[in-house]
Amino acid sequence: MAAHRVSPSLNRLLFAVKYASFQSGGCAVHCNAQYSTVHSPSEKTFDKILIANRGEIACRVMKTCHKMGIQTVAVHSDVDSSAVHVKMADEAVCVGPAPTSKSYLNMDAIMDAIRATGAQAVHPGYGFLSENKEFAKRLAAEGVAFIGPDTHAIMAMGDKIESKLIAKAANVNTIPGYDGVVKVWAHIQAFVLLLGYPVMIKASAGGGGKGMRIAWNAEETREGFRFSSQEAASSFGDDRLLIEKFIDNPRHIEIQVLADKHGNALWLNERECSIQRRNQKVVEEAPSTFLDPVTRRAMGEQAVQLAKAVQYSSAGTVEFLVDSKKNFYFLEMNTRLQVEHPITECITGLDLVEQMIRVAKGYQLQHKQEDIPINGWAIESRVYAEDPYKSFGLPSIGRLSKYQEPLNLSNVRVDSGIQEGSDISIYYDPMISKLVTYGATRAEALARMEDALDNYVIRGVTHNIPLLREIITHPRFISGDISTNFLPEVYPDGFKGHQLDLDTRRELLASAAALYITAQLRSQKVLGDLSPVECSRWELYVQLEDGSHSVEVTKSGNVEVDGGKVEVSGQWNLASPLLPLTINGTHRTLQCLSRDASGRILLQYLGTSFKVRVLSKLAAEFNSYMPEKVPEDTSSILRSPMPGTVVAVSVKPGDPVAEGQEICVIEAMKMQNSLTAVKQAKVKSVHCKPGETVGEGDLLVELE
Repeated sequence: MAAHRVSPSLNRLLFAVKYASFQSGGCAVHCNAQYSTVHSPSEKTFDKILIANRGEIACRVMKTCHKMGIQTVAVHSDVDSSAVHVKMADEAVCVGPAPTSKSYLNMDAIMDAIRATGAQAVHPGYGFLSENKEFAKRLAAEGVAFIGPDTHAIMAMGDKIESKLIAKAANVNTIPGYDGVVKVWAHIQAFVLLLGYPVMIKASAGGGGKGMRIAWNAEETREGFRFSSQEAASSFGDDRLLIEKFIDNPRHIEIQVLADKHGNALWLNERECSIQRRNQKVVEEAPSTFLDPVTRRAMGEQAVQLAKAVQYSSAGTVEFLVDSKKNFYFLEMNTRLQVEHPITECITGLDLVEQMIRVAKGYQLQHKQEDIPINGWAIESRVYAEDPYKSFGLPSIGRLSKYQEPLNLSNVRVDSGIQEGSDISIYYDPMISKLVTYGATRAEALARMEDALDNYVIRGVTHNIPLLREIITHPRFISGDISTNFLPEVYPDGFKGHQLDLDTRRELLASAAALYITAQLRSQKVLGDLSPVECSRWELYVQLEDGSHSVEVTKSGNVEVDGGKVEVSGQWNLASPLLPLTINGTHRTLQCLSRDASGRILLQYLGTSFKVRVLSKLAAEFNSYMPEKVPEDTSSILRSPMPGTVVAVSVKPGDPVAEGQEICVIEAMKMQNSLTAVKQAKVKSVHCKPGETVGEGDLLVELE
């Protein structure tokens, strides 16, 4: 039986204060950026809603429920008992242990929670049970409203094979492909002979980039068939696959739809979602720089045609691939609230969660198509606990030792479900938050995003802010020249962080030197002035990866780096995680991530963390005699690049391996990653076995 408790009213009050900016559904504090469908108290909906989800989306749904005067029930696993969404809710129920199959996917426990709390409706959020037809059926049998479409639409659109056939019948453009389930290798071979490479192999059920592989040759096709099938079974309990022609270098543009139970349906403009890694979105924006009004309307009308073909009712998203000539093809329909829905709320002014609740209660839509505007521009960055230097983002776990959202900036919205002290665990998606900025123009929204990323304080886990900042400041992104291949094209050798030029290198070195001197002067004040002579000029050496640099600092704030002058000024509050500086007349926000007595400083500058070491002239001379540490030979060992579970080990001691041969498979966040040998060798020892949990950096296999 699920454990039930009522959250203390004090918790609710504290969290109401923290999220006060959302009481009107606001996208930050600026009135033009708010989304708010004015709720009428006379329009009765539900007294109590259970949110069958966790994290930021559970918190997002609760904010609208509180605005509408609806009580909320949170469900949680045992490791989430102190999570933010649990504290925000009026009531909370534990539905099982940490693994999702035993908690957030545990239908029996969630149904018990509904009965115990008397919830009249369930909002599923996204992921987990949000597109599970069996869950929707069980709710209907109990007389509980499902805040989403009916089971017919979930079934029709949840199966990619059936949805494609329905889309064809509804005169929606579709991608050429095999109209059926791919069961055997012969099916793939026959299709490839017909249309040629490249092909996309993907799971018939589910989404989120899981169970998807692009294949450019026979070997990649075999491997894609294997991994897609395994990921599909692990993530969705359904290993059926489909295959279709891969549209090379496309844009991924989706249409938000909203429909009621009375035959009314609207399209709420598009979202540009082309910046992706491993078929998962990283940065989204609304509207798209690429669409003209004619194409936008054509895509919107086809999306509505599809929604009406399945009697869709609720908020949903129809995803399209768009080629360079603006031909567009149906990809899939997500029968739930989309992760990136906030940017649509910012440009339309609609609260999509409120609209879903109204529709679930049976009300007609309040708007007509001509009422739907495009006001301004909104951009969303998905902030993940991931290492962007590993395949553009492999999961990181840990505890948030310091956490500060940039809500002090105008027109910034942060949808999160964590706080300082929260754990990012191996069990769930590593998303920290969705960072959204809004502006009257795209340039304004981008400038705000740059500031927001610089002012976002995250300590305790590795995060992807370096990658996000590089994306939104890249000339190709700024010009709108993007596709789903953006990341591999811009960073063909992988992401390396911000690349310093002469000016930015001098800025970084000058800032580090000025910070070092500020800390030294503060120490003198705290410990007492031990120096009989006041110093107004310091000769230093600052070590960066590219070598040692001569730096001269004066008390007036003038810094000379390798003969070039840099002017640095600001409020040097060493207790603050943020360092707002003016460098050569330009405002910069740096973060001092760490520093020690030996002069080592880790500075976050332009989004990227840089290791520097500041030494006095004498210390630098002594340091030149220190032996250098010999780096580890990584060609003979295989370490886990991420925390996860060992799914398979393909070798044993004594086995010969070729370069590129698979050694083992690690699953992290439901994604399977094949680890391969970097050279031809013999296996010396194996330190892992299937089913084991490994941490980042753990030794897996040694080679001779």
